[in-house]
Amino acid sequence: MFESLSERLGGVFDRLRGRGALNESDVREAMREVRIALLEADVALPVVRTFVDKITEQAVGQQVLRSVTPGQQVVKIVHDALVEMLGSEASDLNLDITPPAIIMMVGLQGSGKTTTTAKIAKRLTEKGRKKVMMASLDVNRPAAQEQLAILGTQTSVTTLPIVQGQQPVDIARRALQSAKLQGYDALILDTAGRLHVDQALMEEMKAVAAIANPAEILLVVDALTGQDAVNVATNFAEQVALTGVVLTRMDGDARGGAALSMRAVTGKPIKFVGTGEKLDGIELFQPSRVAGRILGMGDVVSLVERAAETIKVEEAEALAARMAKGLFDMNDLRNQLRQMSRMGGLSGLAAMLPGIKQVKQAMASGAADDKVLVRMDAIIGSMTPKERTRPELLNAKRKIRVAKGSGTTVQDVNKLLKMHQEMGTVMKKMKKMGGLKGLGALLGGGGGGLGGLLGGGGAGGMPPMPGGGGLPGLPGQPPGLPPGFQNFMKKK
Repeated sequence: MFESLSERLGGVFDRLRGRGALNESDVREAMREVRIALLEADVALPVVRTFVDKITEQAVGQQVLRSVTPGQQVVKIVHDALVEMLGSEASDLNLDITPPAIIMMVGLQGSGKTTTTAKIAKRLTEKGRKKVMMASLDVNRPAAQEQLAILGTQTSVTTLPIVQGQQPVDIARRALQSAKLQGYDALILDTAGRLHVDQALMEEMKAVAAIANPAEILLVVDALTGQDAVNVATNFAEQVALTGVVLTRMDGDARGGAALSMRAVTGKPIKFVGTGEKLDGIELFQPSRVAGRILGMGDVVSLVERAAETIKVEEAEALAARMAKGLFDMNDLRNQLRQMSRMGGLSGLAAMLPGIKQVKQAMASGAADDKVLVRMDAIIGSMTPKERTRPELLNAKRKIRVAKGSGTTVQDVNKLLKMHQEMGTVMKKMKKMGGLKGLGALLGGGGGGLGGLLGGGGAGGMPPMPGGGGLPGLPGQPPGLPPGFQNFMKKK
């Protein structure tokens, strides 16, 4: 979502960092560019004014201009101001009340309210270990109640049985009574939406809120609606006591202005963001991590958390044992590629890793996409079990067979074999340096890190990743990209 803004700000700060010393005119010129970048990203004008005035005042101070690294100091000031604008700290649901805790979902029709209801219910059930019930109060949209019932089946979350002809307030009473009698920890009420804000919608919501006395009233807003999303949030906040906002379609191509403006304009925290169509595609909104992504610093913490959720412990331990012996065959490489796919593919990794310009540029130009992982898996799948265990058996004739069987070229097969060979070299060096501890030193320092992993390094490479680069799924290491990956993505 923030790609365009991140690119613009990255260019501004790269120029600042490239200068040994800064004067006040340099900083003010950079701040003018920041102002334009934010306005182009559809951030509300009052928010932009306040933000730029604040960071300019701090950035032109003598402490910054006379520091050893003034460019870095300015970036830090902008980062801290972004975090503050986005809400400083993550704000989760407040459910520490006598159960059942009522969560009321409100918003316009088409904003993703019903799907978000199911996502939050799934999150509370699996991560919060809560007993959750969902109830649809939408009697206007055709099949809205049936849709929630289907989502309840998919997420294994109980939904209130449908009674035809019952009105929203009566449904809310029945849901509340049922949740109390059956000992549910949380009850999520999915209210009706409209094509635009109207008084009938507001009165219905007020009546439901008066009956249910919800602990949380969450406004679901589509981030793709841009600046109008802030206007919708303002209108709802004037009518009902909102406790937070959920931004859907944060994985889309919107310019990001809604997310940056929402907290400052409404005063309500962004609690969750929708990151995909799947029912587990929802994340707690972390202001510091989002600010890091916008400024190109990456989000290694979220990446490691995602890895922890997707890594299969048995596979990781088996691979670690093989690596400690210096062993690494095509089956091991295949497991690593599948691990990358489970973590969101190349696009998911590139969005969170700091400084991976090669991957981002390759994906933007069409030279690489997430299908590259599928092609690599297909090549390995076209090999015989013996060839996967002993890749050195692949002579010219066998390579032609593998290429035809996988729908690729011999050149692709050679690139994959070279990539495997480079990873095997890393494994042997790791063994000499003392197992997993040696691998951490090998990948984390010197010319290693992600620059080395991508075949970069040196003057044109990327800086080492904090805490050591790493292979996907390796215990104790942040996930990185396999050596030679950049070569495989090059255009033919």
